[in-house]
Amino acid sequence: MSLQTLIDDALAETPPGRVVWVALSGGLDSSLLLTLAAHAIRRYPRPLYALHVHHGLQAGADDFEAHCRRLCSRLGVPLFVERVDVSLSGGLGLEGAARQARYSAFQRRVACGEALWLAQHRDDQAETFLLAALRGSGVRGLAGMPPGREWQGRCLVRPLLTRSRGELEAEAQRIGLRWMEDPSNADESLDRNFLRRSVLPLLQSRWPHAGEALASAARQAGEADALLDELAALDLQHLGGDPGQLSVTAVRALSPPRQRLLIRHACRCLSLPTPPEARLAALMAQLSARRDARVRVDWPNGEARIWRERLYLRSPGGFLPAGWRVDWDGLSPLPPPLERWALALRRREGGPAALRLTLRQGGERLRLMGRGSRDLKRLLQEADLPPWERERLLVAWHGDAVVAVLLPEQGRWLVVAEGWEADSGSE
Repeated sequence: MSLQTLIDDALAETPPGRVVWVALSGGLDSSLLLTLAAHAIRRYPRPLYALHVHHGLQAGADDFEAHCRRLCSRLGVPLFVERVDVSLSGGLGLEGAARQARYSAFQRRVACGEALWLAQHRDDQAETFLLAALRGSGVRGLAGMPPGREWQGRCLVRPLLTRSRGELEAEAQRIGLRWMEDPSNADESLDRNFLRRSVLPLLQSRWPHAGEALASAARQAGEADALLDELAALDLQHLGGDPGQLSVTAVRALSPPRQRLLIRHACRCLSLPTPPEARLAALMAQLSARRDARVRVDWPNGEARIWRERLYLRSPGGFLPAGWRVDWDGLSPLPPPLERWALALRRREGGPAALRLTLRQGGERLRLMGRGSRDLKRLLQEADLPPWERERLLVAWHGDAVVAVLLPEQGRWLVVAEGWEADSGSE
């Protein structure tokens, strides 16, 4: 199958009307991908745009942008340029920081429901597999780059992933395509360049099909990862289906590998970073802690707590900043991050009221139907709410009276005072 046919088929499989973006760096791979896609839309009309991310890391960065503009002008494809600042303060290294900046630009420009085509090929996949293996990655890391996946509501597609770089270069030369050569590709202090320029050629001198074999191993790892994900989803369903709150007794009943698999899967369901191996081992060691122990294991942007035989996985820190407050009529949409919940709070008689929402300070009381004035602290103990959740509650005030208490991260009213009624919506 020719490369043009490959791209034609990928475009034909794209739903009619869906916008297709091509990430265009100006190098061989992306210049060819955009050219073939521009030819394909004549047969399978789709909205097609190019997106160039200007990192500003090289003196010739403007030359790459100029090349992209010339190419898009010749092809009749609208070009959008995103300029980014690559910060090295996050500890990701130059390659990781540039990738993070690039994907942030993708997210800003490509709308949810649209497709973004990336130009990685089979040799890129082989390099990714080797990097993952050398870093001690698990099956998910060894799986490398999938040919297509959903990413934050967008569809990422790699139409060229089964073809080698040599095939791409031969096709580019055949059609007389011009492209830019990235001078940083010669810098072997970068891990991927070292693999590309020194390691893979050496492997291929002994095993000519090394690149294809490594890419095949990544594909098989991807299949294994998908099966493990299905197993973890079944275990989660068996434990009640709530990834943020798991029965410690039920988790302990699983084998250690399934425990680790389940915890990683639950974190992904919650959009939390999965715990590094050492932190995961520390958490598993705490699964046998005595019932009255308060266990906390944290890692960057994630934490696990054990309380009363329940394992809680969550984001660390407060959901709202200290001192947060807002005036509210009880019916209008609330500001971020509460806008995702369709919340309402009204008097049983009299409709909307002037309310304010604040973080819990302590000492609040409210009047409940048939129970009189009750201390909020005692009500929270009765509700069996974990201690850290008690610190993150929102209190609704009408004048000097507390009329309701909200769990903001769940968008759920925990308690409502006499004479008031509340509605909790969903995302």
